Amino acid sequence: MADSNFHVPEATAALDAVLALRATVAREGAATYRAWRGRIERAGFAPSALNLAHYLALRGRDLRPLQRQLMALGVSSLGRLEGRTLASLDAVAVALAALARADRIVPRAPCQRQFFRGEARLQANAAQVLGPAAPGRSGRIMVTLPSEAADDAAFIAGLARRGTEIVRINCAHDGPKHWAAMVAHARSAATLSGAPLRVLMDLAGPKVRTGKVMTPPDRSRVFVGDTIFLGRDVCPPLKRAPFQMTCTEPAVLDRLAVGAAVSIDDGVLQGAITGTHRDGFLVRIAHGKLGGVKLKAEKGLNFPDTDLGLDPLTDKDRDDLDFIVRNADLIGYSFVQTAGHIATLQAELAARSAGWRTIPVLGKIETPLAVRNLPEIIVEAAGSQPFGVMIARGDLAVEMGFERVAEMQEEILWVCEAAQVPVVWATQVLEDLVKDGLPSRGEMTDAAMAARAEGVMLNKGPNVYAAVELLDRLLRRMAEHQVKKTPTLRALHAWERRAPAPAAAG
Repeated sequence: MADSNFHVPEATAALDAVLALRATVAREGAATYRAWRGRIERAGFAPSALNLAHYLALRGRDLRPLQRQLMALGVSSLGRLEGRTLASLDAVAVALAALARADRIVPRAPCQRQFFRGEARLQANAAQVLGPAAPGRSGRIMVTLPSEAADDAAFIAGLARRGTEIVRINCAHDGPKHWAAMVAHARSAATLSGAPLRVLMDLAGPKVRTGKVMTPPDRSRVFVGDTIFLGRDVCPPLKRAPFQMTCTEPAVLDRLAVGAAVSIDDGVLQGAITGTHRDGFLVRIAHGKLGGVKLKAEKGLNFPDTDLGLDPLTDKDRDDLDFIVRNADLIGYSFVQTAGHIATLQAELAARSAGWRTIPVLGKIETPLAVRNLPEIIVEAAGSQPFGVMIARGDLAVEMGFERVAEMQEEILWVCEAAQVPVVWATQVLEDLVKDGLPSRGEMTDAAMAARAEGVMLNKGPNVYAAVELLDRLLRRMAEHQVKKTPTLRALHAWERRAPAPAAAG
């Protein structure tokens, strides 16, 4: 017979570590929550904020050695505790106490309802912000509307029939007349389909782009090693900087310095400022396509390691809010980077609507500063109104570097789950299928990973109907295999054993 005391020393050591960890997390989490408490006016968000505070305290430590101890003892390794931080530690402590045959006082084991309470809150918050998901899947499908949708009610009705739950109007384009037509078509489509169809109106924000562009007469493509002059205006051709460009937000130039990183056209060209010239800067290109890139106006211009000091709420956004508050179900907030930015938007909403606290906001996380401030942004927003997060992976990749975007999107998912805040996975989902009619293998895997979010955004394109249908099927299949970080063990049929075929008669 095996020795029943075999694991007692290991379990005792692990129990000591877990109890010490729990005490520290509870203490530090409580302190963080107290600092937040004055900003939390929605009582329903208070337990979510407390769990977020506990999670941040926990994840400030390297738990890998403890995880291996727990794995060897056959108890939870704490890898899926985002929505239930203290409850998970309590459950592990109770299990370890039994293994260690300890008679000391340990936390009470949570019941199932208590243990999964965070999941229930997240599902309720997702429904409040994004609306209900279609039966059979937890992720909502969002589609960006093209300008032509204002004149094509049948197009939006077709999206609704195929499973779209949210249509997105990008307020960087068109105007109130077109937006009103899109909203009317969406309301009609919802009535015809019998399923909810929410309207997200996305504030444009301060998009920094290339302005005037000057290229040498003998070539238009920029290669690695080339130098570009960036200034308030183009100047007579420079021998050492044959390419020139201006910036649509000239005030940005006052924030730049030698050594600052520069990204052009969503990261297609990347370099750094190497010097100054007259009223501008010399940018040397260090990374780009082997075949070169044409320098064009109206392309994205990013300065990843520079605080540009831009207000994410422009004068245009403030004008647009008058229409948005009256017509949208959900407001998208571009370039939000601090809790102060949230407070500014909320003040503008309060000036326009007495019921502003019921209007959901979707904060777009697209810069390193926004990532660093994400907990404060969540508390400021969700403390007063329904709130969700959009991972704007395009700008995020440019700002943080393509190598880090996969890591960051995971961490954003974890923090939002700890706060029980819904997430929308955005940027270039099934992009090849939407634009060219055939998905790549890589983007199919990306779309499958998106099933861990509460919403997935598709961009506009000629083949968007097929993309909605494929994404609907994919999200339904993935819902059977995984919930957030947790694999669910549905029976696998690809390798099921079958009775051998009868031998052929001799």
